Amino acid sequence: MSITNEKKQELIKEYGLTPGDTGSPEVQIAIWTYRINALIEHFNTHQKDLHSRLGLMKMVSRRRHLLDHLKSKSESRYQDLIKRLDLRK
Repeated sequence: MSITNEKKQELIKEYGLTPGDTGSPEVQIAIWTYRINALIEHFNTHQKDLHSRLGLMKMVSRRRHLLDHLKSKSESRYQDLIKRLDLRK
């Protein structure tokens, strides 16, 4: 599922370290999380869409790699981000 430009700018403003920050792991993880959640909603009505399910698995894997990178660089930023995004139950 695609993400609108307005929503992406909102996520950048909320999770960016500086104004216009698009490259920090926090921003990238927030964008991936938004896209993953939108795709999960898609599966509530289209259970047999296996092609999109493969894309979902790739997105989750990319987000996992970014989370691992952030955790190795800064544990406190990692903990703060997973609380803000409500990733760990």
